[in-house]
Amino acid sequence: MPNMPRLAIFLRDLAGGGAEKVMVTLAEGFAERGVPVDLVLVKKVGPYLEFLSSRVHVIDLCSKRLLTSIHDLARYLREARPTALISALEDTNAAAILAARLSRAPTRVIVTVHNHVSIESRQSRRLKRKLAPYLIRCLYPHADHVVTVSQGVEADIMGMGVPKERVSTIYNPILTPTFRAQLKERAEHPWLNSSGVPVLLGIGRLHPQKNFALLIRAFHAVRQQRALKLIILGEGPERLHLKALIEELMLGEDVQLPGFVTNPAPWIRQSALLVLSSNWEGFGNVLVEAMAAGTPVVSTRCDSGPAEILANGLYGRLSPVGDVDALSEAIKATLEGPPDAESLRRRAEDFDREHIIDQYHQVCFN
Repeated sequence: MPNMPRLAIFLRDLAGGGAEKVMVTLAEGFAERGVPVDLVLVKKVGPYLEFLSSRVHVIDLCSKRLLTSIHDLARYLREARPTALISALEDTNAAAILAARLSRAPTRVIVTVHNHVSIESRQSRRLKRKLAPYLIRCLYPHADHVVTVSQGVEADIMGMGVPKERVSTIYNPILTPTFRAQLKERAEHPWLNSSGVPVLLGIGRLHPQKNFALLIRAFHAVRQQRALKLIILGEGPERLHLKALIEELMLGEDVQLPGFVTNPAPWIRQSALLVLSSNWEGFGNVLVEAMAAGTPVVSTRCDSGPAEILANGLYGRLSPVGDVDALSEAIKATLEGPPDAESLRRRAEDFDREHIIDQYHQVCFN
């Protein structure tokens, strides 16, 4: 079938991040619809590899660095000539745009933006993050389309000079057959399998963006009034700092950091409440995952992603960024009066994979 559309997805690797998980979900979803999908990786490593079926063709460029992979990606585009190429994350997006122009292939290039680049640029000390707004201003207008994960991220990108007609907001595809099956599994953790003490859950990279220190301090305030446990899933550079804070507040018996968990779904389902404490967040995948499980959520009002998911507080309390007292009050109020679980599940259906893939199909192939 010469006119069959072909999709390529380009990533550095399949490390355990939200953007990588979204790209794997898109790859599987398109492949299930019969669209040939190539997942092109700078290096074939990462925990999400195990979620890929044989329907997705993985191409390993075997490059040591993203910069040196640009020529290899250009060669792939010249030879395979996919109809569309989707990439994610700022440096990978830049490489995709450069490779497409170098290849002169007729491939439609769609770059996706998963976070507030302007905030990341201000907060980070890393040079490549500082330079990201300039790269976007120079390169993103050369992409065929830019997909942002929330209206707030869309406004952020347009503020960097990307034309409005080239930008669309498409929410992340969270509800998948795999995730629904994972929800039925069981997390073998003693705190989650006893009927006594409620467990709060935080999930994400142990990074200043996620501000798990705020969550620990808010938990400490609530813990002084009632029995409670806290589990934070994830790995990252803040681990030692967070462990020191746990010891300082004498919470060693009540807070655990088990590390990265490949399948957090049963942990979410078996928890009393999921808390997102971020300083900024492009979308907030874990909020949708929690609502799909019927688990109540509390989030900081960290730009528009979480507020859009929670319909500005209709499906979960929103508290100001960095405010320990406000977050602890929101946690207490939600534990005392949780929302209807079925209404949370119905809201989560708005982020079903098939609905989202329909929108990506329109951007990629029409």
